Amino acid sequence: MLRTACEVIAEQGFGHTRTLDIARAAGVSQALLFYHFETKERLFAQAFGYAARLHLNALTDVEHAGGTPIERLRSLLRLCSPAIPTEGWRLWIDAWSEAMRTPELEETSRRIDARGRTLMRGIIEAGVACGEFECPDPDSTTWRLFALIDGLAVQTHAHPKVLSRRRVNVLIRSAAANELGVPADKL
Repeated sequence: MLRTACEVIAEQGFGHTRTLDIARAAGVSQALLFYHFETKERLFAQAFGYAARLHLNALTDVEHAGGTPIERLRSLLRLCSPAIPTEGWRLWIDAWSEAMRTPELEETSRRIDARGRTLMRGIIEAGVACGEFECPDPDSTTWRLFALIDGLAVQTHAHPKVLSRRRVNVLIRSAAANELGVPADKL
């Protein structure tokens, strides 16, 4: 049910999704939804929590993957890139908006953002330590790169004809390369 809720919310948005829409898509009664989740807000929060767990698991996979810091950063950028078509970004963007009014969504989105930044900063620090990257301030670099990724995600979903996905990918990789003192073709 949570996966279906995520799909419906990503398609319709938090503000336009009714519990009836989710129940129909899941092939269950609305009463069953309320039995399990009690309120619409709780259903939405748990659906977002489900999506968050999937993303956190993917971040953990990147963290534990072998390879050089450049290879791990490339994997992280691919995972987080809005250049890869996904309904997930629509859910995240809408959840950020709702997080301004819903403490449970705010806490979940903050935790995911912090986890992603911690992972990227660790990869950058490992790259600096082994000489693959030149970066005097990994924390600031991490903030700038995630701000760029998030901003481009909003642009590509709110204005899908302005930037090609290829251009988005080039912008992210060239910014990362500039921040880390490596040739863009390595990322």
